Amino acid sequence: MRSISLLYRVIKNKYLLSVVLFIVWISFFDRNDLITQYDRKKELDRLETSKQFYEGEIARTKKELTDLEEDTRVLEKYAREKFYLKRANEEVFIVTDSSVVKN
Repeated sequence: MRSISLLYRVIKNKYLLSVVLFIVWISFFDRNDLITQYDRKKELDRLETSKQFYEGEIARTKKELTDLEEDTRVLEKYAREKFYLKRANEEVFIVTDSSVVKN
């Protein structure tokens, strides 16, 4: 009997009831509920990882660009490897691995 009266007093307490309802509303029904916050945190982590990758790629490309601008030998090597360019009196042979099956 005593526990029932205690339960009744707790339920009747409007401040406690308001706090409990507020916590339930914020946790599950609000636009920024816990599940949404968790999904946003995962998305933020994924974007930060992607940002680090692209910053590294930008740094690598900038270094490659400065090397190409400063050294003509590096520029010639880059042109030969990427674009198969040659000098006027040279012949270029492209050797491929015949063990690799092409689609």
